[in-house]
Amino acid sequence: MPDFTLTEQQQTFFKTFGFLAFPGLLRDRIDEIIREFEAVFAQRGGGHAGKPHEGKQRSCIVPFLDQSVLLSSLLDDPRIHGIAAGLLGDDFNYMPSDGNYYSGDTGWHSDGWHRETDPVHLKIAFYLDPLTRSTGCLRVIPGSHRDGDAFAAALTRELGGAEQTWGVPGRDVPAVALETVPGDILVFNHNTKHAAFGGSGWRRMFTMNCCQRYPEARLPELREYLKGISRFWVERAYGEIMMNTAGPGRRRHLEQVMANDGHIAALSRQARAAMTEPSRG
Repeated sequence: MPDFTLTEQQQTFFKTFGFLAFPGLLRDRIDEIIREFEAVFAQRGGGHAGKPHEGKQRSCIVPFLDQSVLLSSLLDDPRIHGIAAGLLGDDFNYMPSDGNYYSGDTGWHSDGWHRETDPVHLKIAFYLDPLTRSTGCLRVIPGSHRDGDAFAAALTRELGGAEQTWGVPGRDVPAVALETVPGDILVFNHNTKHAAFGGSGWRRMFTMNCCQRYPEARLPELREYLKGISRFWVERAYGEIMMNTAGPGRRRHLEQVMANDGHIAALSRQARAAMTEPSRG
């Protein structure tokens, strides 16, 4: 398969608006991807923490791609690799993935917040069911990712109380509804405000998280960021399959995290003692 390179216009669009859409990009692989998604969940009891998914709340597996040789190979696919490299640089870090059965609405939020001077973090999202604006597709607010921007700062302060502040429910906040069919790929900056409304309790979706490589002087910040993985009760940032099937190309995107995730196991033991179940997101 030939290399996949983002255009200058796509790179600029992402920097300006905080998201990109790639209709039909993985249409040729989507059937095997869906089969493998279902197989991973079946092996893990069908839902969350070994229990069946009942459609009432989110079920989540972290790390997700790492449970399957085929899904781990998505990191090697020239199209996925080309997106990440085009937005983050050729030496980008692959960060843990999450597989989900979503249930109901997901309110407006960012996936953390990174300053303009921080390494850029993004999600590459795979939606495995046809979704429209009324059945739970991803909605994004363009430009809401920009650190130091007055508009983005106002959204951070006010978005959680949209009905009280602006007189509209969350579903009516002005946004772009990214309707998808299986095989489409969506990408968004972790800072970008996003939500979903009107979906069923059985929406299948998984994401690959990636970021720019951290400078050597900022490795303590990477280790601090990786602490959050402990809430999923895992020993390391990656699963054995992801690491053991990695060739030199993939390993380049794993090595920095693998060298800085040694503290996760102890934190996970603490999380198990304090939590009734691993995190749902």
